[in-house]
This record gives sequence, C-alpha cells and structure tokens, in this order.
Amino acid sequence: MADSHAKHAKQDVESGADGGGPLAQVALRFTAFTERWLPDAFGFVLVGTFVVLLFGLVTGEPLLKRPDDPAATKGFGLVDAWGLGFWSLITFTLQMVMIILGGYAVATSGPVARLIARLARIPQTPRTAVAFVAAVAMLASYLNWAFSLVFAAILAREVARNVPKADYRALGAMAFLGLGTVWAQGLSGSAALQVASASSSPAPVQEVIKASGHASGLIPLSDTIFTWQAVLATLLVYVVGVAMAWIIAPGEDNSRTAEHLGIELRPLVGRGSAYNGQREENETRRPGDWLEHSPLFSLLIVLLGAVYLVRYFSGKNFFSALDLNTVNLILFLLALLLHWRPWRMVRAVRDGAPAAAGVLLQFPLYGGIFGMIAYTGISARLAGWLVQASNQFLFPPLVAIYSCILGIFVPSGGSKWVIEAPYVLQAANELKVDAGWMVVVYDLGEASANLLQPFWMLPTLAILGLKARDIMGYTFTMFLACFPAALIAVTLLAPHVTG
Repeated sequence: MADSHAKHAKQDVESGADGGGPLAQVALRFTAFTERWLPDAFGFVLVGTFVVLLFGLVTGEPLLKRPDDPAATKGFGLVDAWGLGFWSLITFTLQMVMIILGGYAVATSGPVARLIARLARIPQTPRTAVAFVAAVAMLASYLNWAFSLVFAAILAREVARNVPKADYRALGAMAFLGLGTVWAQGLSGSAALQVASASSSPAPVQEVIKASGHASGLIPLSDTIFTWQAVLATLLVYVVGVAMAWIIAPGEDNSRTAEHLGIELRPLVGRGSAYNGQREENETRRPGDWLEHSPLFSLLIVLLGAVYLVRYFSGKNFFSALDLNTVNLILFLLALLLHWRPWRMVRAVRDGAPAAAGVLLQFPLYGGIFGMIAYTGISARLAGWLVQASNQFLFPPLVAIYSCILGIFVPSGGSKWVIEAPYVLQAANELKVDAGWMVVVYDLGEASANLLQPFWMLPTLAILGLKARDIMGYTFTMFLACFPAALIAVTLLAPHVTG
C-alpha cells in the first residue's frame, strides 16, 4: 500500500496542469518522499530512542550510572535514565486517553455532529476545503488543543465527503495544523498556565521568576499569552497558516482523494451514518434496561460534577485553575449531557477507543526518551550551548529554535517546560529579556515541533484512517512557512518587551 501511495504521489508531481503553484508542487514532492521513506509513527519513536541514545554517548554521557542519592533526578546514565523515564508519563498517558475518548464522545454527540455537518457544507472547492479546515482547526486548538484533535479530524472527514475531489492527505494535515501552530498561545497552553499557577509551578521556577521582577513568583496570563505582542505573533502565524493551506492545496488533477486511498466516508449524521443516535432495532428491550435508556442518572452525574466545578473554580482565576484533569472532567460531563442517554455515551466511547491505541503503545517509549534527556546532562548541555551563543537580540529566536528541536524528541510541552524553565528564565534574566515573553517564545517553538514528528498526530490519524507518512509531507511544508513567521515575530517584537 505504501509503495502504491508513493507511486501515485510521484505521478501526481509529474503530471497535470492543475497541480497548483510551486509551493503546492513542493508539498507533493515532500509527500511523495514521506509516503515512500518515512516509517509509521511507532517506527519514528523506535528510531528516535536510539538517536537520543547515540547523541548522549557522543556528548559524553555515561551509559550505565546511578547517583548515590536515591532521590536524585540528575546524574543517571543513559540506560538507567531511560528506564526511570519509561513510566514517567503514565499519568499523562491516561489523561491523554481520556481526552481522546471525551473529545470523541463530545464531537460525535448529536448537537455537535450536526454543527460539524453544517460547517462541512461551507467550502465548495478542493482548495477552499483545505484552507477552511486549516482555519477551523487552528481556531479550535486556540480554544482547547485536546478537543481540536478530534473535532478537526471529524470535520475533515465530513468536508472530504462533501467535497470529494479535495486531497484527503492535505485535509488530514490541516486538521492537525492547530497543534503545530497556535495551541500553546491559546487558553490551554501548558507553560503559560503553569507559570500562572502556584500549585503547578515548582518552587525553583518561582524563585527564578521572582528574580525577574514578579514578586509573587508567578507570571499572570496578562503578561504572557494575552500581551498585545503575543496576540499579534499568534495572529501572524494564523494568517500565514491559512494562506499556506490555500497555496499548497493540490489541484483536482493531483489530488489523492479518500476514494483513491480506499477510505470509506460515511455521513456523520442522517441516513447511512455510522453513528446516528439510534439503538439497534434487533435488540430485545428488558425491563432492567430502563437505566441505560433513561437520562435520569446521566443528569444527576452532570449535576454532581457541575456543583464540584463551581466550588473548584470559586475564588480562583479560571485559566490558572484549568488543568488536564479539569478539562477531562468538563469533557466527560459535557459528553454525558449531549448524549443524554447512557447507552449512547457507552457506544461513543467504544467507537472512539481505537483512536487511543497509538497513545497507549507509544507514550511509554516517549517517556524513555524524556528520561534520557531530563535525568542526564543532555538538557543542561544543550541549554548551555544556547546561552553561550546568544545575546539579548538573538536569545528569543534561539530559544524558539532550541524548543522546537528538543520538542521533536520530547513532545510534552508541560513536562518539558518544568525541567527547562529554571535555566531558560535565568538566562533571560541575565540577558534582560522579559520572562513572560520567553514563555511565549518557548511555546511557539514547542508547537512548531509537532509539524515534524507524529506524536500528537495519533488521535487525528486514527479518526481519519491515515498514516503519519500520508500527511507529513504537507505538515513539513507548513513548518517551512509557519516556523519562520514565528521566528520573525519573536525577534522583531522582543525589543518591546525586554526587561
């Protein structure tokens, strides 16, 4: 199948007058390359493990070593650090599984499915379809990155059904675009939420923040993602993303549609829908089945959760108090309410479970990579090189580049920021660069890394029925435009926010 896809992609590049402009041809060539040579997402993490291992050995890290202090989090050899990190993301893994299931359940509920179906009827041509999915995906990720992974993927499927000549690979790539551009600058950005919350920001990070002039040890969102500079940088990346999506969308002659890829697109709602909100008629109703068909206890659970959330957020800054567990609870309660009857909720979760398979398989291995970088001297060594090579003007773009490179191997914005924040912010203090701006800069780089590796693509790919190699030619092309735009923004705006 992969060879067939690559053969077709090569023919697409070499044929047709409706192939689009030069950038569209570049995207097609990248896609032809990735379809032929790029491994699946699981292969990517397998190779990435040994890339980091070899890098550690080349830079002088020991292979086998354990520190004398059993509570130490540094000074481990690469093998021991890998084992220590292997299960370090287990809580995060379960949180991500619940986000996928909750997001899928919300997106496939009757009201939201009807909304997606209406939105999917807006674009009328293949090119506008690709640009439209990109615009909606980025907007959704700005509101909440977890929901956007599922919402945009289902939207892309429905758009592909309504505009059958649109390139399905390009639609899939654009459905993921928000995670590679603006999500970290939005309302669920990990680093910004962490430095704004005393319970989420470790004491060493708060000490460095105090030294930057924030007496509380915290940086409010008004000094990070809600500054005019951050909003302007985010808007610039958004506009570049939508424009690039329009430019690189293949013409009809070069499109690889869902039909070409052997993917069946059933309606999201109505006749023929795989999820139409109707129970199977051949089921025999027993008197004891009233519970799963009655909304009574679903509503009671929603009421119970709503009271808890009101008490939880009472007296707190909403965005500072919002974390992954709270997001998951909100998604769960919203899904229960929208599905109304318990049996519909059960079926939605069952149907969404395959989308979480890649997370369960791959996250432990990413935890091992995380351990080799975090529990050895690799991370500090990289940061040291960065500081030595920078000054006040160059520090913001260099941090963005550093964050992007490291994010390819450790794609966990929240966990990675906790480790790197002390020396990144300390260097910012020494170079007289505003600490809040460095959070913005770091997040822009972290998001861009997602366009180069398939870690966060897994839920989207599972819903679309695609492989990472099918869309990464397009995501790489988007990276070539969106990341430079981010670098220009953080460089030109930095003088206005230096301390």
